[in-house]
Amino acid sequence: MPPARPVFLVSDHTGITAEIVGKSLLSQFPDVEFTYTSLPFVDSPEKAAQAAARVREVWAAGGLKPLVFSTLTDARSRDLLQSSGALVLDIYGQFAGALERELGRAATPLRGRLHGIEDHTGYHARIDALNYTLATDDGLNTDKYALADLILLGVSRSGKTPAALYLALQYGLRVANYPLTAETFAQPGLPACLRPYKARLRGLTLAPERLAQIRSERRPNSHYASLETCREELAKAMALMRAEAIPVIDTTRRSVEEIAALLNLSRDTARVTGPNQTA
Repeated sequence: MPPARPVFLVSDHTGITAEIVGKSLLSQFPDVEFTYTSLPFVDSPEKAAQAAARVREVWAAGGLKPLVFSTLTDARSRDLLQSSGALVLDIYGQFAGALERELGRAATPLRGRLHGIEDHTGYHARIDALNYTLATDDGLNTDKYALADLILLGVSRSGKTPAALYLALQYGLRVANYPLTAETFAQPGLPACLRPYKARLRGLTLAPERLAQIRSERRPNSHYASLETCREELAKAMALMRAEAIPVIDTTRRSVEEIAALLNLSRDTARVTGPNQTA
């Protein structure tokens, strides 16, 4: 197998954008192995020169030309990074010029504008949503459900908590989650605490084999993690959600980002796609 191609993700702030763009593009080359190095907060020409030197060192040591994804906004720093000789994909420079020509005005570079806290309203909304989501995790504080944007349902380890937290941080949504357990299935219909908020309910499901694998990592060789138990619980959960016309998303092969995006989309499209759709 050929050696992994070195990839640098360079930013003058957190590096989130460089990582998202870089990894998204390179995911289109599944037959190539990559090793990633993140260089956040390269916020001065001196640090840019150091980053370029590090890229050259890795190139010299391994013999493979590195790939560099950069979101540096300072022109001098961008030039210094280009001096590394690597393939530098300058995300800011690639698009800023075209936008300046189209909009008829120069860009005003400012580090961290997207992921900073200059938007105080949006920032505080995300923090408030996160606090709400933590307070209502796994069926806690059901008296607060009137404040929820969404309420996620599913059996244990179906992905409710990660999806809820991501929706809070990324979209600023207040997302509660409620576990479907043996006690839930023993009673007809939805639990009383959920009935007033049926329009906000969204179900998560997954393949029994995947659920058994996830549960085995937590409690190996247990009844809780057995394939038979997983099949039984998932079947009962799906029967309940179908009977109550709750939209359901299959999480088996989806990342938390994909699950959250589908849940966010479902807030507006559930009436169009129909309540029993399994995405």
